[in-house]
Amino acid sequence: MEETISLKDIFQTLKRHFKLLILIPIVAMAIAALVSFFLLTPMYQTSTQLLINQTNQNPDQMYSQNDIRTNIELINTYNTIIKSPRILEPVIAESGVDLTVSNLQDIISVESADQSQVLDITVQDRSPEEAVLIANTVAQVFENEIPSIMNVDNVNILSVASVGENPSPVSPNPILNMLIAAVVGLMIAVGLAFLLEYLDTTIKTEKDIEDALGMPVLGAVSNMDSLTNESNK
Repeated sequence: MEETISLKDIFQTLKRHFKLLILIPIVAMAIAALVSFFLLTPMYQTSTQLLINQTNQNPDQMYSQNDIRTNIELINTYNTIIKSPRILEPVIAESGVDLTVSNLQDIISVESADQSQVLDITVQDRSPEEAVLIANTVAQVFENEIPSIMNVDNVNILSVASVGENPSPVSPNPILNMLIAAVVGLMIAVGLAFLLEYLDTTIKTEKDIEDALGMPVLGAVSNMDSLTNESNK
């Protein structure tokens, strides 16, 4: 006999485990809040921009589409060069940060702005001042070194990184973490509710008897305590 579950059964199951559905998400949110505020290290982010532009030998001649396309293709190469030891080792020496090349590679990201000739160098660090120092040093070292590496002088610093008046960390995001924890906790609670219902083989209602035996209930025995109380009145 094929067993079916109605929406009413699902609702009744969730209703019976309502406390579980409330408790687990609250506990998950509390854990996420504690981890976000007290265990995770706040990270600050800053960025600087470079303009990739071939030197025009003829000032009166406009840049062609081929020149612009070549500059954009060079950006893919520059992405790798910026995060190479050739650039990062001088950055460590000039900035004086207590980091290795591998550490810098982990906190630096390089990407072109909307496939343009502008290159964004983004740095994340636990100190906003150190993040700014690293970003600006990387841009300066790269601008100085690229002529000897590529035999072209086509890099200019478009904007420098700076520390704002009230810098705020980009991670962790406690509110987002708590919302994610609440959703995950609710999913766990729902799954646990149905698991407990599946493992519970006790018979509580007439319908449970019908489901277990596959036969209709013809009669029921009343609660003897309630009958005794009524007779004493």
